Amino acid sequence: MNEKTQRLKGQLRWLLLAAAALLFIGCAHHQPLPSEPFHWVYQTDSSADTATVNWAPAFVAYGHADKFNRIGSPAVRQQGDDEEIFIDPEVPVVYFMQRTFTTKKASYTNLIYRVHFPKVPFSLIPFNLTAGKNVGILVVVTLNADNLPVLVTSVGTCGCYKAMVPTDYLPKDAFPEDWQGVNQDIYGERLPDLLHFKGVPAPRIMVFLRPGVHRVMGLEVRSGEDLSSGPFRIIPMKMEAMERLDRLPTGDGATSFFHNEGVLKGHVKGSVKPLESLFMSLLSLDLFVGTDKAYADTAETGNPFYTSLKPWRRDDSNMWDFARFLRYWGWRL
Repeated sequence: MNEKTQRLKGQLRWLLLAAAALLFIGCAHHQPLPSEPFHWVYQTDSSADTATVNWAPAFVAYGHADKFNRIGSPAVRQQGDDEEIFIDPEVPVVYFMQRTFTTKKASYTNLIYRVHFPKVPFSLIPFNLTAGKNVGILVVVTLNADNLPVLVTSVGTCGCYKAMVPTDYLPKDAFPEDWQGVNQDIYGERLPDLLHFKGVPAPRIMVFLRPGVHRVMGLEVRSGEDLSSGPFRIIPMKMEAMERLDRLPTGDGATSFFHNEGVLKGHVKGSVKPLESLFMSLLSLDLFVGTDKAYADTAETGNPFYTSLKPWRRDDSNMWDFARFLRYWGWRL
């Protein structure tokens, strides 16, 4: 091996190390929390006593002074024949879907909640790998046959940053065999190993959001009474059916939040993440990796809601087939 070849290999090695470090920093950096006299909490405004409302998560949004940190709702801006989909931070909405699934042990119900933010702003320092518009979070509350929560799953609507936290209603034999019983490290965010519901009056799932990047930085269970006092201020949030995302009102009709044809079919309109496409598309063999997508039947969208970057595990890690998704990640419900 001549000196020139050795030098080129050395440069390539350093380039790969630098790229890996950049990706880790972009995925795992901590946006600092702003100093605030109180924290805004988005909570569903329905008083109906139903599982849908009772188990709906409350979202704590730090940095609320910046509009990009606020939960909003998709809307359409018309300019001639062109339409622009954007998130209106003045109208907070959580979109809801309910699905059931069956494993070898039992049947379960998933309560699925979806929220969106205007954007993750572009930034080099700190490096925001996930910079882009119309970003979102999905929270899935899995109920057992007694309508008690046994598992809470959070994930970006791009399929990234998946976290699965069991509750004290989940039997120990349903945990993964290698479960350590310690806080989970999700790309730099520390999430609990267990959510404690038993003995908490009117329990409410609290989802704490990292400002700027909209990462789930914490999950807790608190009494609903705690949210009306102390450091919290409530922002009422409407709940609408997930199907409403397919019928956003326009000036003369309706349009979908998602692309319905072409190479972007099944993805959120306006949500391409250029930095993720640049740095991670080769690794994942997906040009639109990081782009937010529909949580829907893959047979219709052609776009699996995969949660593993391994291309050969796209179907196994697809959250739409929740029973298969659980098996892939080691859960034995």
